[in-house]
Amino acid sequence: MRILILFLVLFVVACGSSGGNKEEDSGRKAAENNTSLGQAYMERQQYEVALEKLKRAVANDKTYAPAHTLLGILYETIGEVDQAEEELKLALRYAPDNGDVNNNYGAFLCRTGRGDKADPYFMQAVKDPFYETPQVAYVNAGNCMLGLGDLDKAEAYLRQSLRYDDKNAAALLAMADVSYRRESYLRARAFLQRYEAVGTTNEESLLLGYRIETELKDSTSANRYRQEIFERFPDSHAAGQVAGRD
Repeated sequence: MRILILFLVLFVVACGSSGGNKEEDSGRKAAENNTSLGQAYMERQQYEVALEKLKRAVANDKTYAPAHTLLGILYETIGEVDQAEEELKLALRYAPDNGDVNNNYGAFLCRTGRGDKADPYFMQAVKDPFYETPQVAYVNAGNCMLGLGDLDKAEAYLRQSLRYDDKNAAALLAMADVSYRRESYLRARAFLQRYEAVGTTNEESLLLGYRIETELKDSTSANRYRQEIFERFPDSHAAGQVAGRD
């Protein structure tokens, strides 16, 4: 089962001046404004205009980490992975202790097959006393460890995430997966039910539900998941996995 890494698109754009001279303050303000515009265009999937605004933001102030982070997100979205990494590293250079910046780079490493190098960035993220969503970094770290097959570390991080927010849908689904892999099927069912109460069922969650109920020999529940997969995702990987099974 493939669990997607959450990628927090942050940004509370900083207010006020940069504390420098008037020219520096003006550059920072312009960078903030263009970053806000760039994010708004990204959310509307107007990527060409977003790219223009974000490039303008870093031209206004090359040290403004939020602009580099959003450029990194945008470049990855349009398939320019090398440029994405360059921008995310620049964000780290200018804001090395920032929780959002570290979380985003760690998640990027996981998505690009370097999960074994991501852990220090997630742990740096949660050290930031001003980071507002440590549960996101913990769930990202847990999913990263799950992808590497380290169930002990995955569970530890996911439980940390749930301590901050016991209704964190991503953490609940990942915990269901961890429990399933440990062959703790009743516990896996319980976590999946908690996920279904707060999250949106999707191909991955339905396939996991089918597998859990199959192991528990509850054919009625397993067939319910199977039927929903066929109805909602007829051409999916999940449909292929359950096809022909009782």
